[in-house]
Amino acid sequence: MSDAARKDIGDQAKEKITPDSQKSTTQKASETISGYADKGASALQPDSDKSFTQKASDSTRGAGDSAQDETTSYIDSAKKILGNAANSASETFSNAANAITSKAGETADSAKGTAGDAKKSTTD
Repeated sequence: MSDAARKDIGDQAKEKITPDSQKSTTQKASETISGYADKGASALQPDSDKSFTQKASDSTRGAGDSAQDETTSYIDSAKKILGNAANSASETFSNAANAITSKAGETADSAKGTAGDAKKSTTD
């Protein structure tokens, strides 16, 4: 039994147990909307007006939401770290390629100069 204007605990359990692969897009959307509405009602309803089961449900959901937020935070941190590493590696390779290209150009210019000097001295 649920409190007035609250999502029934049995319905919540059924939604969690049923795999998303067995739900239609409409069902998923409906569950999401009713879940947000229930969270809002939970925040507005004082604990003193909640039944024991509703308090327990809200507490459990709060812990689950917190864990999900923490997991998302870890995933975002990992993405940021990997993105920075990829950018750093790309920059390093780019700098190395530029240095090699620059050195190759200097070597080619030096070789042309040496060849030109050698040709000049043979014609003198």
